[in-house]
Amino acid sequence: MYPIPSTIHQSWHAFFESEFSKPYMTKLFDFLTEQEQQGVVIYPPRNLWFRVFEMPLDEIKAIVIGQDPYINEGQAMGLSFSVPVGEKIPPSLRNIYAELASDLGFESPTHGDLSRWFDQEGIFLLNASLTVESGKAGSHLKRGWQQFTNAVLNYINEHTSHCVFIAWGAFAHKCCAQIDLSRHQVTKTSHPSPLGAYKTMKDAPAFLGSRCFSTVNDYLTTHNIATINWEIK
Repeated sequence: MYPIPSTIHQSWHAFFESEFSKPYMTKLFDFLTEQEQQGVVIYPPRNLWFRVFEMPLDEIKAIVIGQDPYINEGQAMGLSFSVPVGEKIPPSLRNIYAELASDLGFESPTHGDLSRWFDQEGIFLLNASLTVESGKAGSHLKRGWQQFTNAVLNYINEHTSHCVFIAWGAFAHKCCAQIDLSRHQVTKTSHPSPLGAYKTMKDAPAFLGSRCFSTVNDYLTTHNIATINWEIK
C-alpha cells in the first residue's frame, strides 16, 4: 500500500487507509511512478499532490471543485483554481475575482494565490484529478483520480454537516450529483472560464452575476456557522 503522506491531517487517516488499500489506487500509483521514471513531467510536484488534505475534516465550510491541476510549469500548487504569487492570473480566476467584486465589493487582487481561503477560511479547494501531465489536460483523470475524489466528496457528505459544495460548470455539477441536500447545500453556476462565465445553464445561472459567494454565506448564517471572508489581499 502506498504510504499515507505525513502532511495529511489525522482526521483523514481512516479514509486514506481505506482507499489506498484498494487495487485502483495501486494501479494509479504504479502508473504515476512509471511516468516519472520515463521522464514525463507531472504537475503539481509530488509533495503537493495531497496538499488539500492538510485541512482537518471538521474545518471544512465550503468545497470548490475543479477538474485538473494547471498544465503549465509553475502554476499547479495542489489547490483548485489557485496559482502561486508571481504567476499570471488565469482567465477563470480573473472572472472569479470579477464576481467577488460584483457580489461583495472586494477589489481584485494582483495575484492568484488562494491559500488564504484554504488556510484561514475553511475552503477545501479540490481538483477532481490531483495530477496532470504537462500540457495535457485530462490526462490523469480517468487513471483513478476521479474515483478517488468522488470517494472524497462522498466522505465529506457522510461525515460532516452543513457544508456548501460549490459546483462551477457541468463537470462539477456531476461530481455533486449524490450530495445529500438535507445535510448540505450545492451551489451551482456555469463555469467561470471565458467560454462559460456568461452562459446560463439548464439548471444553473451564469457564473457572472450569480452572487454565489454571498449565497454560500447566507446558507452558513442560516445554520449558525461563521461566514467566510472571501477577500484575497
